Amino acid sequence: MIIEAVALQLVSEIGQVDDNLRQLEQVVSSLDAGVDLVVVPELYNTGYDLDVLDLMGNELAEPRTGPTVTMTADLAHDLGATFVVGFLEVGEDGAVYDSAAIVSPGADPIVYRKTHLYPPEVARFRAGDELTTAVTPGGPLGVMICFEHAFPEIATSLALAGAQILAIPSAVPAGYEHVLTLRTRARAQDNQVFVVAANQSGNGFSGRSLIAGPRGEVLATADTGPTVLRATLDLDAIGAERSREPSLRTRRPDLYA
Repeated sequence: MIIEAVALQLVSEIGQVDDNLRQLEQVVSSLDAGVDLVVVPELYNTGYDLDVLDLMGNELAEPRTGPTVTMTADLAHDLGATFVVGFLEVGEDGAVYDSAAIVSPGADPIVYRKTHLYPPEVARFRAGDELTTAVTPGGPLGVMICFEHAFPEIATSLALAGAQILAIPSAVPAGYEHVLTLRTRARAQDNQVFVVAANQSGNGFSGRSLIAGPRGEVLATADTGPTVLRATLDLDAIGAERSREPSLRTRRPDLYA
């Protein structure tokens, strides 16, 4: 199976949801119909600024039926592609979540809530309590969000659950880009999967979005500015690499508890 994957490295203006959605619509309109998977950064709809979210978070947060996911569903239908888009979610419980929606043409959105919060996020967001995989037209996906790059257990759990592509919306700041680029490649090689990491640009964020293959090789990488990053993913390469790399099949989980 061949997947044409795109990581959209975009600038989110803080608190300007309507402007950010218009930008997303404009950028997506420039993509051709051959794209299968589009990954959009963390908290794309609101921008990532915890001080602003302290003041406006409840006002800016949306339900999964709100404008961000609804518009993304329209884009998915028009392009014929699966989207993974980061957004600020308000749950049925009234709590605010750092979430990512998997949106495929004609399908109900699947929402993943970030389970491992970066310490300053703990006072602002509620953590999700389950990992998410989905079989989509854009490939078998697992979702991780930004700081979750740091947890090999998450990536391996998703791979063992059938994910062949890890989609990682991120908001990694300037000065920490080495973390993003290193961990993206490491999580790919650890599990012999593809990883599509879309990072925010501008407003103090590092850019450097990256798409990695199952050997940890860089398939495409961005600089610091807004970028449409694209790569072809041959999912058959996963089986070929796992025949050479025995790490997943020689695990001893009884030792890891």
